[in-house]
Parts: sequence; structure tokens; C-alpha cells
Amino acid sequence: MASVPPSIAALPSRTPALGALLERWANINSGSGHAAGLTRMRETLRADFAQAFPAATITELVTDAPGFNPAGSRALSISLRPTAPTQVILCGHYDTVYEADDAFQTCRWLDATTLNGPGTADMKGGLVTLFAALQAFEATPHAARVGWEVLLTPDEETGSHGTVDLFRAASRRHQFGFVFEPGRPNGNIIHSRKGTGGIVATCHGRAAHAAKVPNDGRSAILALAEFLLEVTKIPSEMADVMVNVGNIRGGTAATNVVPHFAESEIDIRITKVADGAPLLARFHAIAERFNSRDGIKLTLKGGFNRPPKECLPAEEAAFPEWQRAAADVGVAPFTWVHGGGASDGNFLTAGGLPNLDGVGPIGDNLHSNREFCRVETIAPRAQVVALFLHRVAAGEITLPPAKG
Repeated sequence: MASVPPSIAALPSRTPALGALLERWANINSGSGHAAGLTRMRETLRADFAQAFPAATITELVTDAPGFNPAGSRALSISLRPTAPTQVILCGHYDTVYEADDAFQTCRWLDATTLNGPGTADMKGGLVTLFAALQAFEATPHAARVGWEVLLTPDEETGSHGTVDLFRAASRRHQFGFVFEPGRPNGNIIHSRKGTGGIVATCHGRAAHAAKVPNDGRSAILALAEFLLEVTKIPSEMADVMVNVGNIRGGTAATNVVPHFAESEIDIRITKVADGAPLLARFHAIAERFNSRDGIKLTLKGGFNRPPKECLPAEEAAFPEWQRAAADVGVAPFTWVHGGGASDGNFLTAGGLPNLDGVGPIGDNLHSNREFCRVETIAPRAQVVALFLHRVAAGEITLPPAKG
């Protein structure tokens, strides 16, 4: 087996402590809209990182996004050796989908190494993996040659509206990135991701008494329903595009009225940047057909908030080294796959920064009260990160040059 520095080899012995840390962090409710919980989680992370990395500089960054983020939300930037010849960024979000009034609030152990709880996999388990990887890397002999920044954000689950500019800026000052979203249940990491967005379709019709004969009303609900059926056929025409009708609302309290209003929120996803404009054009073309009808006005608002994460050449070059590091610490073979969900890695890729995504621990049942993390995978996944960074620092792995 290839040489592995002692601090990295020792990580599995820390599994009980890492599990306890995950339980402590996941028992803090930090739903994306829970201001007090986000503050408590941020303060906890700041204290823990400050204790582990006393030489690091910790900065709180404003993440205001009215209508999306609660007032006062902040990201944490934790940096060490910003003038070192190689610069990398490690990213994670500390918000979860479980708000203060959610019934799912506390962790429980399903067995000796499986922790069920809010955010255990998505992605407080990823934050623990990041934390452990850096602790191990800092004890390796060439660590001083690599500078790193940890960016911890409070709004990934709601679209990163307050933090997108932070990722754009980070893409300009680093050479490579790591995103600690959970790995696939079989251990695979993420090769690419879909870009995500949303469209709000609003339909106005003409109100009338339902019993009027002949009826000159125009039902906004029926027109919108017909439109929605049309747009859900788009994926059969455009490969790798997804369209999902989410919320629908309309009508009035009285059922004897031809409804003059209806509205729907539609989730849209694309695999390639080039598919974005044609998909939106298809939506608008269908809407225009409805607008030619008497008494119907259908408007569309929205677009894409995360571009697709398409695999970059530097990622293709790095992945075999990632697999080699994994093999050298005894991790079972794995590959990388396309993911339908988006992450903040999408923003790094859009900024031209190569990054490996889904490098967090293995878990499943995300965004449900069945969410769990396989705690025994935290240390091995952290070993891969730490060994890869060690080899970068030792000159065994070459990252893309710094941007001018």
C-alpha cells in the first residue's frame, strides 16, 4: 500500500468522536428560514473551527436576500495561508430543510454507526467530513504549501440567493474546489449536475356566474391546467430536460363562479447550459398559443437560478487521482455519476473553477424524517480528501494554475 501520513491513517480511530460531533451539530435546528437556529449553528461552527485551527482567519459574510433569507443571515469564511502557492476551497452549507416547527428535530442512533436525524447526511455529515479532513491534512509534512478556505453558507436549500456572489468571487481566487454534499448510497461521487430554475405561470380568465347560459366566462383554471399538461410533454422532445409542476392555486371560495385566476409554480432542470434558452423559448411559445384565445391571458415569470454543473477537463484529470487516494486508504472502488439535484458546486463550475462534488459521507433518504448518515463512512471519506490534498502539497498531483 502507498505511504499514508500517520494523521490520515489514524482517522478511522476517531469515528466515535466524529459521530458525537455530528450528533451535536445535527441536533441544532438550522432550517433555512429559522434565524435563531442559523445563528446558533454559525456560532457553534465558528467556535469549533477556531479551536481546531487557531491560526485561521474567520470572517462573517453578509448573505442578505430579502424574500429568501431571514434578516441577519451570515456565511462563514475560514481561511489559512492565503498566500501559499496553491489555493483550494472547501464548501458546505449549514442550513437544512427542517424548520423550527418541523416534527423532525433530534437525532437517534439506528445502530452503532447509523445516525438518523435532520441534516445528518445533507449536509452536516459533510461538514464533519470537511472538518476531520483538514485536521488530518494540517498534520502532514507539506501542508504549508497549500492554502485553504472553508466557505460555510446558510441558504443552499433555498437556492443560495444570498451567497451566489460569494461563490463567484471564490472561483476567481482558488485553483480547485471540493463540495461536501453527501455521496451516493453506493459511494459514488458527482460528475455533473443539472441546472435548476423555476417558472411561475399565471393565468387570468373572465369571471362569470357558473350557471349563466350561454356562459361568457373563461376559466383560468382549465386554461392553466391545459397549459401545464402541454409543458410536461417538453421532456419527451428535449433530452435531459426535466419539468415538474409543483404548486397550483386558483379560483375563489365560491364554486359557482367561473374562476378568473389560477397560478402554478413549475420546477425546470437542464443538463447543458445550451438547453436553457431553447427550454424557456418553448415555454413562451406554448403560452403565446393560449394568449390568442378570447378572454385568456397567460404570463410567465422566472428562469434559472443555478446553471448546470458540466464536467470540466481539470476534473477529468483529477478524478483518477481521487480514486487512487481512495484505494490507498482502503475505500471500496467507486465511480462518479450525473446528479439531478443541484448544489453550490454548480456556481463554482460556472465561474470556471474545477471542483469535485458529493465528497461527503454516505447517507440516504434526504429531506425526509428517514434521513440518515452512515457515520462509519465519515473517516474514510475524510481520508480521501486529506490524502489528495497531501499529494497536492507534496507535488505529486498538479492542479490547474492560479487565475491571473
